[in-house]
Amino acid sequence: MKKTKFYHIHEKLGAKIVEFAGYLMPVQYSSIIAEHKAVRNTVGVFDVSHMGEIFVTGENVSDFIQHITVNDVNKLYSGRVQYSAMCYEDGGIVDDLLVYKFSDTKFMLVVNASNLDKDFAWMNANNKFGVELSNLSDEYSLLAVQGPKSIEVIQSIYGKELNIEYYNFIEDKLADTDMIISRTGYTGEVGYELYFKGDEAAAEKIWNKIIEAGKDFNIQPAGLGARDSLRLEYGFCLYGNDIDNTTNPLEAGLGWITRLNKKGFIGKDALLKVKSEGLKRKLTALTSDQKAFPRHGYDLTVGGKKVGSVTSGTVSPVLDVPIALGYVDIEYASEGNEIDFSIRGKEIPAKVVKLPFIKN
Repeated sequence: MKKTKFYHIHEKLGAKIVEFAGYLMPVQYSSIIAEHKAVRNTVGVFDVSHMGEIFVTGENVSDFIQHITVNDVNKLYSGRVQYSAMCYEDGGIVDDLLVYKFSDTKFMLVVNASNLDKDFAWMNANNKFGVELSNLSDEYSLLAVQGPKSIEVIQSIYGKELNIEYYNFIEDKLADTDMIISRTGYTGEVGYELYFKGDEAAAEKIWNKIIEAGKDFNIQPAGLGARDSLRLEYGFCLYGNDIDNTTNPLEAGLGWITRLNKKGFIGKDALLKVKSEGLKRKLTALTSDQKAFPRHGYDLTVGGKKVGSVTSGTVSPVLDVPIALGYVDIEYASEGNEIDFSIRGKEIPAKVVKLPFIKN
C-alpha cells in the first residue's frame, strides 16, 4: 500500500485509515456528517494525492486527446480545464477525467486513482500520434480546499487578489511553493485544488498554512467518506459505482460532455448507435421521505418487479432523507415516477427527482 505525503498528519489527527486504490487513505477524522457539514457551511480540506496526473506533450497532443476523449478538446484555451470521459470501442467508459490545457503542446490529464495503471496503459496503446505520455502521479501531492470560505482561506495565503474562474487554473507560487491552482471541485461548493511537488516536510508546511488560514472558519480535515456524500448530493458520478466499462456516457447522463458531432473518437460509432436506437436505461436520481439507507447494489422495484438497481446511496447529511442514484429501465425513469427501494425484503417508497438533490 502506498502512503501520501500527508499520511503522518492523518495518523497524528487520529483519522480512520482504509485501503483505497492502492493507498492508505483517511476515510474520516471526527465524523463523516461533521466533515460534510463543515464543507457545506464553511470550509474543509481533503488529501486527494492518490489521484493520477498524466502529462501529455508533443505537437499532436490536441489530436491525441481529441481521439481518446468524448468532449471537444479544441474548445479549450491555455489555463482552462474540461470535464470529459474516455470510452472503449463499444461505448463503455474507460474513465472520467479532467483535461488541463497548459499550451498547444502540453496537457495534464487527471484520472481516478483506481484506474491509473489501466488508463495509462490504454492511452499508450492508443497513442498513434507520437505524443509523449508521462505518469507523474507519484511526484505530485494534491489538496482540495472546498467550501464557501475556501476563497478567503486560499486568498489569505496567496497574499494578493486571486481571480480564477470556474474550471480554470493558474501556475503560481502559494506559500513559497510552485503550484498548479485550479477551481473545479467534486463537492458542489466553491473550492480549489492545489497540485505541488515536494517531500513530507513541504507537504506538512502547506497543510499547516491552510489549517492556520482557516482557523477562524473552523476549517476541518475531511476524508473520503464526506467526499463521497458531498458528491452524491450533487449527483456527480463515481467511477466503479455509477459508471464503468459496462455503462456508456449517454445513459449515465453525460451526454452534455459527449460531442457526437466531432470527428471520429474512440467509441463514437457505438454511441451513435445507442442514440439512434434510444436509451434502454438511464442513471436516475431517487429520494424518499421514509427512513431508509439505500446502498450500492440494492434492487429498485415497481410493483415488486425489478426495474433497476442502486449505484450510489446514502442519507443526505443536509436534507436528512435517503438519496440515491441508480440505473432504471427507461420507461420508469421520468421525474415524478414512484419507484421502491428494495431493502432486506421490504419495499420502501421513493420517487424520481431532478438533480442535484440540493440546490445552492
